Amino acid sequence: MAFVEYSLGSIAVLDQLFPPHSFAFDPVKNYQGQDVTLSSQQDVIRQYTQNSLAADGFQNFSVKVGTVGDQYVLAIEADDPQARLDAFAERHVLLFGPEGARKALQGKALLEELGVWNPMSGYPVNTDRTDGLCKWHLFPPLGLNVIGQRGILLMHYPPWQVLQQATFLEVMTMSRWNTVLWAAGAKAGEVPRYRTIVDVNPIAAPGSGQSEYPNDYFPIMMASGFFTGPPERDYVRSMLELYLSPPDAGGSEYTLPLLICGSPLYDPQAPGWVRTTYKDQMPQIPPQPPPYDGPGIPTLEVLQAGTLRIRPDSARKTPYLAANHMIAAGVTGVCGGDPTKIPNIRMYEAQDLVAASFLLQYAENPDLDPVEARRQACMRWFGNESGTGPPKPPDPRDNQIICALAQMDLFFVAEPTPHPRYTFEEAMERCAGANNGDDPCAAPIEPGPESWGCIEKGPPG
Repeated sequence: MAFVEYSLGSIAVLDQLFPPHSFAFDPVKNYQGQDVTLSSQQDVIRQYTQNSLAADGFQNFSVKVGTVGDQYVLAIEADDPQARLDAFAERHVLLFGPEGARKALQGKALLEELGVWNPMSGYPVNTDRTDGLCKWHLFPPLGLNVIGQRGILLMHYPPWQVLQQATFLEVMTMSRWNTVLWAAGAKAGEVPRYRTIVDVNPIAAPGSGQSEYPNDYFPIMMASGFFTGPPERDYVRSMLELYLSPPDAGGSEYTLPLLICGSPLYDPQAPGWVRTTYKDQMPQIPPQPPPYDGPGIPTLEVLQAGTLRIRPDSARKTPYLAANHMIAAGVTGVCGGDPTKIPNIRMYEAQDLVAASFLLQYAENPDLDPVEARRQACMRWFGNESGTGPPKPPDPRDNQIICALAQMDLFFVAEPTPHPRYTFEEAMERCAGANNGDDPCAAPIEPGPESWGCIEKGPPG
């Protein structure tokens, strides 16, 4: 039995980075699915640390959290090699230290100084009464992988629901992404390694109303102005550096792969931040009409692949793919429209499966050229190298998978909380029995008017 004891950081700092226990439901579920009550900040830190240990695949572990002086101290036992538990502890401290999540405090302080922290405080920002009044709280990647991740999702901001349930795993975004990963070929035990999120705005808030137009209180400018900048406030790049390069992960040339999640149709802020921050590393197109000899327009389109350096002096490049937001298909996907573009539901599903397949390939070849990784994924799900539609997978089962995911995204049940009407297995059976060429929008499995629009736009985290 391995054992490690360490100080995670000062009480004053961590109480600002971990949410108050009073924000959580009573009870919440722990990593084993058991009901637990969070009645202190020690309970909160234990809950999220247990979630991280489970995500990293530790076995038979226990976590104790106490205080010594002005520090929170953790004691962890696990049936794992001592070196691996020591690596977890070392990286855990780094993630919450002055070179990691602590930098978010500087961004919050500047927001408060300028009077733009939670501008809708005390007012509802959407029509969902369960969201209540607008509230913000700093929220770095809590309860996700610390050393076991195999890819990173760059997203916009975490929904308030995560604080209430003390886990990312209950939000619709993560539930759908789990299914897409599994459908793309991830083994069930490996799925947790591909759902680690870095948000460009590390502020938990109600899921809609903060980012849905016209009420965009978390714009690209916020990430660039308050969580990017001088070294003491360079939160986003610092967290990316740490999460993309865990101990003994990645290749000799590349870090772990990065999905940049969001499109012009839904939650474009994360790709907008990348395009703004790394404009000198993005492909450029010249303005029209020619001739023109100045800089081009930096581009970052869905399914664009390439590499970037998180910092100019980063030791390794990061392979990236631009992807949709993981819940976008379930919120904006429709039958009909241009079959070669989103929001056509089959295009959404194929693009999302390409994104999952892109990540999975790096477990086998960590120095795979990202353009080649994209090519292989597009060949599987589109039947061509460029990911142009409509999708025509060479394997009939893959075509049925696209149909099944579309069925899950087109049919929702609103109670007790919004969720797909069909499981993946049930959706596969519907598509197989329809005898309609696995078309999710054709009789006898097409959605009727009662099947769509029963939920509001979902949480972007």
